Order: sequence, then C-alpha cells, then structure tokens
Amino acid sequence: MSTLRIAVVPGDGIGVEVIGEATRVLDAVAAVSGQRVTLAPFDWGAEKYLETGIALPPGSLDMLQESFDAILLGAMGDPRVPDNRHAADILLGLRFRLDLYVNYRPIKLLHEKLCPLKGMGPEDVDFVVFRENTEGLYVMMGGHHKKGTPDEVATEIDLNTRKGVERIVRHAFEWARGHGRTKVVMADKSNVLIHAHDLWQRVFKAVAAEFPEIQASHLYVDNLALQLVRDPRQFQVIVTSNMFGDIVTDLAAGLQGGLGMAASANLHPGRIGLFEPVHGSSPALAGQNRANPLGAILTAGLLLDHLGWTEEAERIESAVRWAVENDCTTADIGGTLGTREVGDAIVARLRA
Repeated sequence: MSTLRIAVVPGDGIGVEVIGEATRVLDAVAAVSGQRVTLAPFDWGAEKYLETGIALPPGSLDMLQESFDAILLGAMGDPRVPDNRHAADILLGLRFRLDLYVNYRPIKLLHEKLCPLKGMGPEDVDFVVFRENTEGLYVMMGGHHKKGTPDEVATEIDLNTRKGVERIVRHAFEWARGHGRTKVVMADKSNVLIHAHDLWQRVFKAVAAEFPEIQASHLYVDNLALQLVRDPRQFQVIVTSNMFGDIVTDLAAGLQGGLGMAASANLHPGRIGLFEPVHGSSPALAGQNRANPLGAILTAGLLLDHLGWTEEAERIESAVRWAVENDCTTADIGGTLGTREVGDAIVARLRA
C-alpha cells in the first residue's frame, strides 16, 4: 500500500464546499484501489486573515515542501477583504515563491451536451493549454503617479525573461512529445508588444527546432480566441503568456461545459504541485449546496495522475463522465442535484 500526503486549503466561499467533495472522492478512490491518502486541512483564507491579519503563515512553504506530496487548493476571494490581499498572498505567493512556472489546463469535453458549439463531441475538444505562471503582468510591478488627481498615471510592467519564456515553451514541447501530440501553437501579440513578445517569438522558434517531429505554429492571441470558437479540433497543445493564458483558458472552459468543469495544476517538475479548480469563490452561492463540484473532483484526478496514480485518476474521470451522462449534476450543466448529492453519486459510482 502506498500513501499520498496532501495539504488541503479549502479557501473561501464555494471553495470549501467543492473541495470537501473532492476530498471525499480522493478517500473513496484510494480505498477502492487499496491505497491510502492522508489529507491535512489548513484554514488559510479570508476568515483566518480577518482574525489574524496573516494570509500565509511564516514557514508555510518549507513545511509544505518537506511534509506533503501535493497541495489541493480551493477558490480564494471574499467581499469582506475588498482588495483580496489575502487571496493574492496565498495563491500568487504559492505560485511565485514555489516557482510553479507551469500552469497546466487540460480542456477535455466529456459529453457533447456540455459544449455550446454545434456538432462538437468529446473527440473534437481535447487539447491542453500551458500558461506561463510566474512572470508577465502578474508580477505586480508598476505604480501610480499623482494618484487620485486628474493627472493620474498608472503603470503595469509586463516582465518576460529569457529563462521564464524558454522553460514554459520547452515544457509544452516535451509534454507534446511525451503524450503523442504532434502540434504546438504559441499565442502572443508580437505585432503590438514588439519587445516582450519578440522574445517569445525568438525563443519559440529556437526550441521548436529541437523538436522536428512536432508541427510548430504561431497565432496572435486574438485570432486564437476566434479559432477556438470557430473550430477547436485544430488544437492539441497551446502555450502562451500569463495574462493571455488566464483569458484563453476561461474561454476554453466554456467549450467543456463552463468553469465548473475546469481543472488546473500549477507545476514545477520535481517539486510539490498546487492543484486548483479554476472557478472563483462565488460568495453569492456559498453555503447553498448549489456549486458544481466536478471541476474540483477532476482537479483531484489531475493531482493523482501527476503523482503516478494513473489508474485512480482514470477511475475519477470515468465516474465524472458517468455523472454527466446520467445528469447526476448540478443545475449549471443540466442536472438537479446539489453539491453534496453530486459528491454522493460520484463516491457511490467509484465504490460500485
């Protein structure tokens, strides 16, 4: 029997509810497989921040890296913290300080009824997006001059390094090679961002030359958005910058049934990974047993797959597909069940 040690940070709002169902599924699939998952909850979030003024306690990063195999994180955000400082400190703090430079988003349609595009089925929507996760506009470099006056100036710096661009581009090609994919598209806005995205252009061409068996192509990000809606079948692997990746993956989530179906991972090969469903904390839905837990459950499957529990991950995806096919889902994707009841159905399916 092998054991995985997972740190669980439910977060705020509906994060608490959907991560609760994801952990139940982890326990169930481990039990069915004769394995063991040890789950350690951490109450980092708005409540703790409002009580103590501390978002991420000192020593947290060392503790996580020394004691756990992965982190499962719920949504962050609470209207009682208007600037969401705690969310930035926790989520971006973990991404940046653990140097999790790969944001991995699989876009996989489980049933044609979930896709808003006419005539598209699971075989048509199956690609991945790799988003650079530690640079770009998200480094929060910039400032205000004459703030609050009619002459105010606000700046935001888009930081791109050769090291940062090359490692995410290389990861995309290596993943494609390792998973039998034959096409990688890089999306930028180099016709306007003539310095930062010239770097992306040059690095992409240099790395692509090392993978001659893979078709490498480029799209401006606005055209990529158009093409994703026009015909997602043309894509296998997409790699792009932090900001563009954030936007494009939300659009892509719409192709697989919405943000409630979207899973993601924040990775640095060889280090602890951070796994999170990509939807927000949705305070208006919190505590109402209405939130879709399938994205969180699929994220748990992504976590297991990354750690080598491939069979268990496949069982989770199969159970989620069964739930979708049989409308054992929440209202946002056509079902009538509540959050807990969807979790009950998935757990029962796994045990069956």
